[in-house]
Amino acid sequence: MQNFESTYALLVRSEEKKRNVLEILVYALFILSAVFSIWHFGHQTVAFPIDKLANATVSTIDARHG
Repeated sequence: MQNFESTYALLVRSEEKKRNVLEILVYALFILSAVFSIWHFGHQTVAFPIDKLANATVSTIDARHG
């Protein structure tokens, strides 16, 4: 029983080094794409038709009183 190793010790010793690098790259790409998507969404312009709403309200009020 002196050569007994825990399952965790066996897993740590048998790690694949190349797979870890690939996982880090994939996770980094996921994080960067999420950050870029949020940044892009935050910098999009939003065009509200405020002039059309104001003119439509004035036209509606004029039509009712006219």
